[in-house]
Amino acid sequence: MRITVLNTGGTFNKRYNPIKGLLEVPFDSIALDKIVKSCHNVEFDIKNIVSKDSLEFTQEDRETILKEIQNSTSDKIIIIHGTDTVDLTAKFIEDKIDGKKIVFTGAMVPMSIDEVEATMNFSQAIGFLNAPIQNGIYLSMHGVVVEHSKLLKDRSVGQFLVKN
Repeated sequence: MRITVLNTGGTFNKRYNPIKGLLEVPFDSIALDKIVKSCHNVEFDIKNIVSKDSLEFTQEDRETILKEIQNSTSDKIIIIHGTDTVDLTAKFIEDKIDGKKIVFTGAMVPMSIDEVEATMNFSQAIGFLNAPIQNGIYLSMHGVVVEHSKLLKDRSVGQFLVKN
């Protein structure tokens, strides 16, 4: 199986910059590369695009993501995205894409601090794309993968919950 991965940054990728004393979104995919080297039955086409915290996303950033999806020859796509505005990006592309299975994922804690959440969310997305699913836009977070509008970030508890 071949999966295209669009890495847009977000907390998933953040690393501490000791010179600035800040967590920053890098322009590389070191966090993601660490996970995919353990996936022996999947080929990945990883593209680093945007590379910023999703709170800083602009309309142009969402257009860039949309164009990458539209230009991809793969019908299976994982998008690493910041959790604060993943809902806005998913909503933006939902009526502009046909014939693809897209799974957004990310993490509330940087992989550089704790590898578990990012690895679990990304691995869930891979497994989900391996299943016989319908084309659509999904979100993989905290133990579930569902249609993107059914999973919401609850800031009061710091996790994603399935919408009733």
